[in-house]
Amino acid sequence: MDIAATMKAMVLTRHGGMDAYEWREDWPVPAPGPEQVLIRVGACGLNNTDVNTRSGWYSKGVTEATTGDGFDTISDDDPSWGGAAITFPRIQGADPCGEVVAVGSGADTTLIGKRVITDNWLRDWDDPLDKNKTGYFGSECDGGFAEYTVIDHRNVGTVDCDLTDAELATFSCSYSTAEGMLSRAEVGHRDTVLITGASGGVGSALIQLAKRRGAKVIGLASESKHERLTDLGADALLPRAPDDLAGALKAATGSETVTVVADVVGGEGFAAVIDRLERGGHYITSGAIAGPMVDLDLRTLYLRDLTFHGSTVLPPHIFRDLVGYIERGEIVPMLAETFPLEKLREAQQAFIDKKHTGNIAVVP
Repeated sequence: MDIAATMKAMVLTRHGGMDAYEWREDWPVPAPGPEQVLIRVGACGLNNTDVNTRSGWYSKGVTEATTGDGFDTISDDDPSWGGAAITFPRIQGADPCGEVVAVGSGADTTLIGKRVITDNWLRDWDDPLDKNKTGYFGSECDGGFAEYTVIDHRNVGTVDCDLTDAELATFSCSYSTAEGMLSRAEVGHRDTVLITGASGGVGSALIQLAKRRGAKVIGLASESKHERLTDLGADALLPRAPDDLAGALKAATGSETVTVVADVVGGEGFAAVIDRLERGGHYITSGAIAGPMVDLDLRTLYLRDLTFHGSTVLPPHIFRDLVGYIERGEIVPMLAETFPLEKLREAQQAFIDKKHTGNIAVVP
């Protein structure tokens, strides 16, 4: 097929507010390197990493909740997920779904013409389990907020299903994050999992994936979103921040405690969910949208034999497992809305406002 020399892209020019994005219709189409494939993007999902990197929220100089606005307290040396500076201009977007239209000299030629989604962890493929050698697609390299993007051929997965490109674009970041959390906490059929932020992309993925593992699931979410989350299989749904979490749990499940807390919220509600862990329970986090600074009584941690997990960099099998779940229909997409790519600012504001359930995608 003929590939144009230039493309449309939303380009991040600096850290800051929405005005840090610049719409371009003359951006060079990237050429695949020897081990890379060129993907014509059909849709690209949104995620918190895009927002946090743009705003500089990952910097240790920032202690506030994620708002989507730029911060005045960003440190120059640590404003990205990996605690280092990023290079501008940068095309973000970690969740593209599209068609492979060209490959490099060392890449798998059978991928040409295949519809793919991406494993967003950039690895040293000679040492793929070394977390210190990882980057993130759309952060350390350009991503999918464009008509075309390139990535290592070992970072793509072909998906054989009837879902649309926009539906497939909701999976990779949110669902792999959720599966990574559950895998790290070794969640199984004996567990009861309390999920904060259950209506978001990661939260709704956690519901499905925890149920897939046979666990009992309780979600915390705004009551207006409960009906759709019930359809995902949640065993009980509670308000986003109950005044009496212990009492609400007791009324809904018969028990005031859970074995696992899967948290992407943090902030002021942290102590309340920690107190609901039974002895020997597990706390797992992969986000802190309500704020990164929390109060922890260390006596709760050690006297109740709790285990705390952080989950960011994932082993390669998580993505491959996820592709299998999609193809077998074991999980379903939660696409809330689509926007044209040139309306990324509006799409990201809708994502930040969190009035939706599931995730949002942009379409070139």
